[in-house]
Amino acid sequence: MKTILVLMDSLNKQYLEAYNPETPVKTPNIKAFAEDSCTFENHFLSSAPCMPARRDFLTGRYSFLERCWGPIEAYDKTMTQAFRKHGVFSHIVTDHCHYMDRGGENYLQEYSTWDYIRGQEYDPWVSRVTPMPAFEHYGHVFPQYELNHTAFVEEEDYPTPRTFEAACEWLEVNKDEDNYFLQVEVFDPHEPFDTPKKYKDLYPDDYTGPRFNCSSYEAVTEPPEAIEHLRNRYAACMTMTDVWFGKLISKLKELNLYEDTLIILTTDHGHLLGEHGFTGKNFTHGYNQLSNIPMMIRYPGGLRKGERVKDMTQMIDLPVTLLDYLDCEVPDTMLGTSLLPLFTEKRSVTKETALFGWFGGPVNVCDGKYTYFRAAVREDNTPLYNYCSTPTTLLKFMAQENRDSIEMGRYLSYTDFPVYKIPAPFPIGHFKSSKYVRESLLFDHVNDPDQVNPIDDQELEQKMIDKLLGLMQWAGAPDEQYTRLGLQKPGRGR
Repeated sequence: MKTILVLMDSLNKQYLEAYNPETPVKTPNIKAFAEDSCTFENHFLSSAPCMPARRDFLTGRYSFLERCWGPIEAYDKTMTQAFRKHGVFSHIVTDHCHYMDRGGENYLQEYSTWDYIRGQEYDPWVSRVTPMPAFEHYGHVFPQYELNHTAFVEEEDYPTPRTFEAACEWLEVNKDEDNYFLQVEVFDPHEPFDTPKKYKDLYPDDYTGPRFNCSSYEAVTEPPEAIEHLRNRYAACMTMTDVWFGKLISKLKELNLYEDTLIILTTDHGHLLGEHGFTGKNFTHGYNQLSNIPMMIRYPGGLRKGERVKDMTQMIDLPVTLLDYLDCEVPDTMLGTSLLPLFTEKRSVTKETALFGWFGGPVNVCDGKYTYFRAAVREDNTPLYNYCSTPTTLLKFMAQENRDSIEMGRYLSYTDFPVYKIPAPFPIGHFKSSKYVRESLLFDHVNDPDQVNPIDDQELEQKMIDKLLGLMQWAGAPDEQYTRLGLQKPGRGR
């Protein structure tokens, strides 16, 4: 049995033709794949951003409730460990540079083999003592990427084409093999939104201002024409990614692998490009543009081909589904649900609610009818702790300046492994302050999918709070998460 996951970073589904026929963004290969697959309408991230999402994918648990961005932990029971135990070979080919960062330890080593493509974002690849000259810009700029970009002469030199080409080569070499999982993971359309000129020419504009191909991660202050330009650069990046995804699908068909392979296409999270007045992610509420993400599954034999389902699904369901399909025992720590009966029996098996968020931000719940974002009650966002066995996070070690604050003990409900308990610093990464998430918000998920009209209904809010409390308890949320959100943990009275 053969399985493939294609993971593209930062897909906002409203820019995909498969979800929004009115979008000007050209993604014909993804559209064709959706027509040949089952498309999921209510698929949500579990944790975000990049590495928390990937830890969820490997462990089937909600990373964001217990720690920020970080590695696979010593006590994690992963999908790939279960594969190895049951004789399933796993391979990942990726240009996602955060696997090589401090705070990205142990992920690639989970796979039987791995292939890493250089050059994305701030990957320290092209080495020059003298940096590139500075220039005027909006948003973020990565000086290292400016160096890396000098190596991209032809389209085939860009990381996304090289990643898909490497996946095609792997399939060619292993075309007669069986019983494997292949993960093809591209950083695009993540920032910087950079492509060869021919893709930019598909989305022309009259913008003549400062360079703007990477979000500001703030409230929009740039002029409207700059935001339009940013969207056009994102669109170009999506189209290039779509073209090379199409080459992967063509290779599968050429090798007669397409019909009998389980293929999943999804993302880790979305991205704001002016929606709600912001660009970026991780510092606002978990709006649908960020959290209600695309997913398509092509089941062998074309089961449910062309259908769209509204069942609530999440990232944590994918490892359980893959393990189930490959006839592997599911670790007892995984919280996800196998999606196979949706195909083989055409019956709903998924949870009625989805829990999602990012560490230190609001904790969110959607039941398919309503979405509730529960914000912290204190402006300083306390109490909040990281629980981990490896005290690293994005590009650094934790608590280097305040080591006396670290405790250690058996704090997590699903493992007896002793872990560090480290007070979370504030601000946390992109979550610069709580100024944009001071209020809890309630939205009609069905009639207001863009989430522009908050609902003021205390009775309905309490129903969503009750659902949120039940999910947090089921997921093993640390006690202080309830306190941070101004909630009473179930079983302790009110």
